[in-house]
Amino acid sequence: MSDSTSVPNSSQAFSMADFENALQEYDYEFTRGQKIQGTVVELTSEGAYIDIGGKSPAFVPTNEAALGFVNNLAAILPIGETKEFLIIREQDDDGQVTLSLRQLALDRAWADIKEMAETGKSTQLRVTGVNKGGVMGEVAGLKAFIPRSHLQQRDSLDSLVGQLLTATFLEVNQENRKLVLSQRDAMRAVAMNSIEEGVLMPGKVVNIKPYGVFVDLDGATGLLHVKEISGARVESLNNLFEVGQKIKVVIKQIDEHQNRMSLSIKALESYPGENIEKLEEVMADAESRWEQAQRRNTDAPSAPENSENSEQPEEVEK
Repeated sequence: MSDSTSVPNSSQAFSMADFENALQEYDYEFTRGQKIQGTVVELTSEGAYIDIGGKSPAFVPTNEAALGFVNNLAAILPIGETKEFLIIREQDDDGQVTLSLRQLALDRAWADIKEMAETGKSTQLRVTGVNKGGVMGEVAGLKAFIPRSHLQQRDSLDSLVGQLLTATFLEVNQENRKLVLSQRDAMRAVAMNSIEEGVLMPGKVVNIKPYGVFVDLDGATGLLHVKEISGARVESLNNLFEVGQKIKVVIKQIDEHQNRMSLSIKALESYPGENIEKLEEVMADAESRWEQAQRRNTDAPSAPENSENSEQPEEVEK
């Protein structure tokens, strides 16, 4: 006959105290910056509780649930859904860690923007504010800025609020959270893509330097070097051109890597010095003159280009 007071077997002797001790011995390593999978188990007015397999549910504050303003937490974190989170605060005294979806979204946004900037792609910025220096907005949920000097419209900036502007990236600095864009460069890139070498185009003089004239061609700026103006020596560019003057130019060369163009009007002359003596008359008949020049070039034997005339200074129009 067995003794009723005998010690129970090992499975019966495992008490709640033993269970808690076993949990204490289990090493939960939740560190800040770690990505972890978790399942939404409860929603409150302050945030969501997430089961990550720890001693206590983790917590996502409402302002860490998305990049923008959160007005419906249940739509972002429905109960029962499993997502990837980022640990932004390690365990407190109760063993609870704090999680974020917002920080993960920020990291992805910065990575996407860096790739766009490196490949020269443009983006769109919706203008949300204005200051003396330019306009502010958001790109992929990140705050961004376009300086006034890089806007197509540099006056009455308040009228740009609410508009979508196409822009390229000037500075992408995740560490300093600095994102600077250029609408002007984006417009220039579009214009450059629509321009071909050897074409006669109308333009407008936007700047005059000692070495040549900068001409705007519907968003893209090219340099009409002083040696490409006439077969005769040009003594004074200011006597020949003025800012705002409309002229027609030949696209001599496009340098996509340097993002600049060389222009010329020398081939429109019937004799050296004609552009200096009667530029207005030459411009009025520019199309037929360029057609004749092209026919002459086709009929004439090829010759090496004069390297002296093709030189360009390093300075570009600002």
